[in-house]
Parts: sequence; structure tokens; C-alpha cells
Amino acid sequence: MDRSLVERARGGDRDAYEALAQASARRLYLTAYRIVRDADQAEDAVQQTLVAIWRELPSLRDPDRFEPWTYRLVVRFCLAESRRHRRAGIRQVPIDDLVPSQADDFADADRRDQLSRALHDLSVEHRTVVVLHHYAGLPLAAIAEILGIPYGTVGSRLHHATRALRASLAAGDRAPATGGQPA
Repeated sequence: MDRSLVERARGGDRDAYEALAQASARRLYLTAYRIVRDADQAEDAVQQTLVAIWRELPSLRDPDRFEPWTYRLVVRFCLAESRRHRRAGIRQVPIDDLVPSQADDFADADRRDQLSRALHDLSVEHRTVVVLHHYAGLPLAAIAEILGIPYGTVGSRLHHATRALRASLAAGDRAPATGGQPA
């Protein structure tokens, strides 16, 4: 992110903030969606994040830390959205994750579907670490700082999540042996 743009937005420049918001929105949405696995919840989390950025930007001490700070905010709002939906007993089945687009081959769509189901089966805490590390490309130290947890906890969550993902994908690769007969 452009440091001068962040500094201008910190000073109350709405145009600079708008440029920051536009530059960050897609990255924040993709991160949020991968954590909460629901488009509406992801949009809500991103909207809350953008409002929080505007309100809290003057308190950001180091403009060079803008991007990790925004990850921290979006993760905070994703976890809050997830808790809210869990408390309310809301269970959603994302149809677009189950139906491949026409441009997909079967193998790619099937693998993506398996990975999506495997990610969905992880706890929010484990899924958050996987998303921040593998999708956002953040190092473990940055993830620990964003989540406010020890480095070792991040490593442990990533390790357990990776093992769970591998096991889930391996189980999906084993086709049931029905011998061509209905089960």
C-alpha cells in the first residue's frame, strides 16, 4: 500500500480513504469469504471492516502496517459474524460451492468441491489460519500478530488444519467399491 495514501487518509482525506478502500476491498472480501464460507457474511464483515478502517485509521501508529492491520480487522469481524450465526443456529448450504461453473472440467470442479467441503469442516479458528497463510500468503509471525495469539498456537493450528485437510481430501479420493452395482 502507498504510505502517502495511508497518511493522507489518516489525516481525514476522504479521497485517499476511498482509494485505500477500493484497493483493499477485493483482498478483504476474498479473505472474509474463505473464512466464513458465505457471501453475505463476508460482505457484512468487509463492510464492518471498511467502516472500522475509517474510524480507527487515525489511531494507526505505523502506516507501513496498514495491510496487516486490515487483515486483523477483517478477521475480527469474520469471527464475530461466525459466532453470531452459530449462536443463532443458522446453518447455510452454499449452493455455488456445490455446483461447478460451466467452464470447469469435472476433475478440477471435483477437486475444488472437495477442498471447499474440507475447508468448511474445519473450525473457524483453523480455517482462519489456513486462509491467512495459504491464500493471503502471510507468514506465521504476521498471523500471530493479526490474531493476537502466540506464534506456536498459529503453527499448531496450521499443522492440525493441514492434517485434517489432507485426510479429508484423501478420503474423498477413495471411491466406494460397489462393483458397478447400486449400493
